[in-house]
Amino acid sequence: MTFKTIMVQLDLESPAAPRIEFGWDLARRFEADMIAFAAAESNLIVPVGNDGIAAAEVMRQQVEEIEARLKKLEKEFQTVTNGNSRASWRGDIGDPTRLLALNARAADLIVAGAPGGSLGPSRGFVDAGALILSAGRPVLVHSDNLAPIRLECVVVGWKDTREARRAVVDAMPFLTQAQHVLVAAVDDIDPKGARESVADVVRFLMKHGVKARSEVMALGSSQAADALGTMAAETGANLVVAGGYGHSRLREWAFGGVTRSLLSETGLHRLFSN
Repeated sequence: MTFKTIMVQLDLESPAAPRIEFGWDLARRFEADMIAFAAAESNLIVPVGNDGIAAAEVMRQQVEEIEARLKKLEKEFQTVTNGNSRASWRGDIGDPTRLLALNARAADLIVAGAPGGSLGPSRGFVDAGALILSAGRPVLVHSDNLAPIRLECVVVGWKDTREARRAVVDAMPFLTQAQHVLVAAVDDIDPKGARESVADVVRFLMKHGVKARSEVMALGSSQAADALGTMAAETGANLVVAGGYGHSRLREWAFGGVTRSLLSETGLHRLFSN
């Protein structure tokens, strides 16, 4: 199994070249095609009184501004990829999260990042949490520094859920190339069951040629993301693989959760599947 097409999401006002270069390097690593995708949505202007014409004019100006930014991004993309036939461009106007999820049908992996800058009156940033839930593809949220993914070690944050099982399979192109994979479970309620669970995962990975071992930590779920970050630092890993939103997203935002915490770990690359 490998990635054949990687889709890289770009923010209209964040520096584009570093993310394009990161995605392009990743595509070349897997001998994959790359699709760059960018979109933004104008704000809905509600007219007051008889100001409908003025509101429509403001929205028209916003759309023109977005179109100009998309053209600028496309030129930057063409410069970085030097017109390579394995790299293509998609730009659109509309809700960027919804449109990226729809276009995910064309790719094996989506690369996105935490947005920076400000788009003023337009909405041009992707909601990573909503994307994980809606894309139907693994989402790689890159680190802030866009450092190359190191495959000396990869940490798999394991919990015996559908999402985590999906993440292990989706991340297989990375795991098979890794020199070492650590399957880490956090469970202070049933550590025996957790050990049996990760043992099955290690056996599964080894049958696919992955060099893997496991570790179970007797910690509460609220400490899981910190523990995974510590393990990554100790093993020299900068990629963590995890299932996204084993609980409902509403519950995670209300009470905290591993996905929410990992999304804030901007020093790591994080691959999520749902």
